Amino acid sequence: MCYVKQMINKVFIKKLKKDYTDSSNERRQIISLANVVLHDSKRIIFALHRGDIKKAEESFKEIEKILEKLDKKFGHKRVYQEGSYKAGVEEYVEAKMFYNILTGKKVDKIQGVELTYESYLGGICDATGELVRRAVNEAAQGNIKIAEEIKEIISDVLGELVEFDMTGYLRTKYDQARGNLRKIEQINYEIKIRK
Repeated sequence: MCYVKQMINKVFIKKLKKDYTDSSNERRQIISLANVVLHDSKRIIFALHRGDIKKAEESFKEIEKILEKLDKKFGHKRVYQEGSYKAGVEEYVEAKMFYNILTGKKVDKIQGVELTYESYLGGICDATGELVRRAVNEAAQGNIKIAEEIKEIISDVLGELVEFDMTGYLRTKYDQARGNLRKIEQINYEIKIRK
């Protein structure tokens, strides 16, 4: 009896190849656009540090169009399978939260974009680092009151985040945010000593 002819279902293999090729094509498209989101979010943060709110707002609109396009084309679950997408949206959340704080808005849900709790928590933790950077720049220019206000904001954020029992990757992000709180406390301490 000959088993070889019965061993491979060519239709099944052809379907596997098609699925694999389709997935690879999707992956390349998601990665390409996610990299744009990541880099543009970094540019927004840089613009915010320079005080260019208008440029940041224009860039947010472009990023949100990309996120909407990806979600519509591939679906929320599919895009979140790609690490580059997760990194891009986390940077976007960081930029958005930093923007919200600088413009007097709340750290809150971003309307019109579907994000996971991981993206929010990671982005919020990272935004504390940008706030410390802002405080240092403000203090260097003699704006001591702003540095004190930023310390209070970071303290409030950490007061909420401490309620989460974060593990793994998010625990690392939380620990970095706690480190940012220590930095801003040290900065404020040094400012008060110099007064």
